Formats: sequence, C-alpha cells, structure tokens
Amino acid sequence: MKLTKYYLAAFFAFFIWGFFSLALKPLHHYPSLDIMFYRVFFSVVLMVLINLVFRGKVLRKNWIHFSKMPQEQKRRTVVLTLGGALFLASNWFVFIFVMNHVSVKAASLAYLICPILTTVIAFYMLKETLSKGQWIAVMISILGCVLLSLNHFEDIFFSLVVAATYAFYLVSQRKNCELDKFLVLTIQLLFTALILLPFYPKYSGTIPTEPLFYGCLLIIVVFFTIIPLFLNLYALKGINSSTVGIMIYINPIINFLLAIFYYNEQVSVLQLCSYFLILVSIVVFNAKLIFSKNQKVAPSRRNVANKV
Repeated sequence: MKLTKYYLAAFFAFFIWGFFSLALKPLHHYPSLDIMFYRVFFSVVLMVLINLVFRGKVLRKNWIHFSKMPQEQKRRTVVLTLGGALFLASNWFVFIFVMNHVSVKAASLAYLICPILTTVIAFYMLKETLSKGQWIAVMISILGCVLLSLNHFEDIFFSLVVAATYAFYLVSQRKNCELDKFLVLTIQLLFTALILLPFYPKYSGTIPTEPLFYGCLLIIVVFFTIIPLFLNLYALKGINSSTVGIMIYINPIINFLLAIFYYNEQVSVLQLCSYFLILVSIVVFNAKLIFSKNQKVAPSRRNVANKV
C-alpha cells in the first residue's frame, strides 16, 4: 500500500487548519474559555451521534477487541487516549488565547516551533530515525524560526506552550494504534468535556445569543475540529510522528499569508526570508515523497479494530 493517502491526510489536515483564523477572529470579543467550552461540547454531541447512529458495528468490534486485550495493553491504551485528550485540550485553550489576544503571527510562530519539538521528542521517545537530508531540513527550519523570533521575545513563551502541547499529542498518538481512530477522537473529546463541565457554571460568560457565534462555532466544530483531527490521527497510522510534525508548517505559512493579505499585519523582510526558509525545509524533508512514486507503508502494528 502506498504512503500517498497518509501524506495527503496530513497535508489536508494542516491545510484546513491554516484557515482557522477566518472562523475564529469574528469571535474575538468572546472570552477564550467560552469558545473552548462550546467547541468541545458541540463537537462531543455531534461525534457521539455519528458513532451511535452510523457506526454501531465499529463500536461493537472495538469493544470486543478491547475486552480481549491483556491488562497491561488495556492500561496503556487508556493512558494514551486520555493523556492525549489532556494535551489536546491544553493546546486548544492556549491557541485560542494567543490567536485572539496576542496576535496571528504569534500563533503562527507556535506552529513553526512545533515540528522541531515533535521531531526531537519522537527521536528520543519513539526512536524514530531521520535521514541526513531530513536533519538538514530540521536545521533549516530552526534557522527560519530563530530569525522569525528576533525582536518578538514576548511571544516566545506562549508559542512554546502551544507547540509543546501539540507535539506531545502527536507523539503519544503515534503509539495509540489499537482502536478505531474516529472512536479514539470521540473518547478524547468526551473526556475533555467531562473535565471542563464542572468549570462551566463558574467560569463561562452569559450564554451567547448572536447567530454569528453559533454559525462560526458550527464551522469550527465540523471543519476545524472533527475533520482535520480525524485526518491527523489517520495519517499517524501510516507515517511517523516526525513526518506528520513537519507538515504542521503548512498551517503557519497559510496563517502568515492571511496575516499579510487579509488582516493587514505588518511584516518585515526578515520575516519573509524566515518563512521562505521554512518552505524550503518542507520540500527538503519530504524530498523522497516528492521525487519518488514507489513509497510503501513501513511495518506497523495493525488489527481489524484499527480500520477506519
């Protein structure tokens, strides 16, 4: 089986996320925590309905598979799934805060740092190997990020938090391969909703009444939550965390272009050079895919329950 569909899944996940600001910016006058609450709650309701109405057979297969697992394997699957939910929830909240209360460029910087962190974490924790060309690509991307961070040190802290939470999510989910990916995502969002629920009465604002809020929220839930997250997890079935991580660069490049041409944020020549270097690093990192048509899936743990 060729790798192309997994690369395409990763590409389109981050391509879609690149336009997230278009749905998020109109809600900038709402508290970040409120957007987080409603995004998670609405996503859970929709995904649970999809599973119950359309995916009954998949649920039964996965339950039978889970019940037959050795106890240690069960514990590992639960820890990876729920731990991933915590990383994902942290990433969402900080990203929304940075996007709406710091700047679009600061949010972009976070996802420029993220591929580097993902590659390093995967190298040490998962023992994923990279070719010399891919390490060169990582060095090029580091150079681009360093140049981009010059004179913007106030953004670094938030960018690192956003980047680290998503990097750990990617790396952890690479090993979470026992259950159906859509089901895993549903469980993660349900767990996140249960964590947030006790805080909702005290920390939420007044219930929004504007149609704009619910229209943007519906777009966020479907097009910027469920679809790209599923594509992301699906991609991790066939390609490693480092490769998916480097695809994250697609997201901030689109954000950067929107910041220039849509939000009219000021951009320096240095920043333009930085993003050009990052674009070069993407091409270098994925050179084998771009110039070869015979890529095959590397051996990995698979089972019937993991089919999507």
